[in-house]
Amino acid sequence: MSDACAPSDPVAELYRGHHGWLHGWLRRKLGCTHNAADLAQDTFVRVIRARTAQEEDGASAAAPAEIRDPRAYLATIANGLVVDFFRRQSLERAYLEVLARLPEPQVPSPEARALILEALAEIDAMLAGMGPKVREAFLLSQLEGLTYAEIARRLGISLRTVNNYMVKATLHCASHCAAVLP
Repeated sequence: MSDACAPSDPVAELYRGHHGWLHGWLRRKLGCTHNAADLAQDTFVRVIRARTAQEEDGASAAAPAEIRDPRAYLATIANGLVVDFFRRQSLERAYLEVLARLPEPQVPSPEARALILEALAEIDAMLAGMGPKVREAFLLSQLEGLTYAEIARRLGISLRTVNNYMVKATLHCASHCAAVLP
């Protein structure tokens, strides 16, 4: 069977039909063609991963050709990546500001900085996935070392609610770690 007769890959068709548009849309949002190219590529990687995961689960995934509004679909995925991109930039700026105040001998190597930034991005993503009240209780416990009773008093909630929040936070952290670790 020749390549001309082979059935086309729906993701490849989606890419061919909309990559240029997506890159332009991202370039206007980001003001940088290089970052736009990276995020456009990441958008299609997400499409491929989602499709692969659905196929592995035995779920019938809608072929990209069957998506009613491919541009809206791609824009939704890309917009999430843009939010992550800006969040990561903000996190990096804050980290670099802290580093700028350190004495020279205490500044970590470029390799260590890259690892620390990656870890901070993962922690940020994990915390962003928690509800605001759960996240606040979790941070009060983990960063400020408050007891559950102290958290309950500070937040004006019951001890039972704090317990429930901490269970949710712990389960969320465990599932996030399981998803990102090999």
